[in-house]
Amino acid sequence: QVQLVESGGGLVQAGGSLRLSCAASGRTISRYTMGWFRQAPGKERDFVAAIRWTDTYYADSVKGRFTVSRDNAKNTVNLQMNSLKPEDTAVYYCATASSLIVQMRGQDLYDYWGQGTQVTVSS
Repeated sequence: QVQLVESGGGLVQAGGSLRLSCAASGRTISRYTMGWFRQAPGKERDFVAAIRWTDTYYADSVKGRFTVSRDNAKNTVNLQMNSLKPEDTAVYYCATASSLIVQMRGQDLYDYWGQGTQVTVSS
C-alpha cells in the first residue's frame, strides 16, 4: 500500500517562503516520478512541478520561484516555494507515477496521491 503524506502548508505573507514535504511509504520514490499539483478554490487542479531521477520540471507560473527536490534517505520529496504570491494560494498535492511517463503534467498518469496541504498567501 502506497501512502503519501504532505506537510508544511500554512499562512504566509506575499513575498514569503514555505517548504512543503511529502513523505512516502510503500514505494521507493527515487525509482518513480514524483509530482506536485495544486488546486485553487473554484479552479481545476494544475501541475506545479515534478522530479524524475535528476530531472526537474516546472509550470511556467512557478519557474524560478519554486524548487522541487528529493531526499532519498528519508524517502521524501520537497517543494521549496519562494517569493510567494496570493495567486499561489491553493491546496497542494503530491503524487507519484511510473518513471516511464512522458507527460509530467498528465494527472491521469499519477497513480497515488496525498491528501493535500493548504497554502494561503495573504497580500
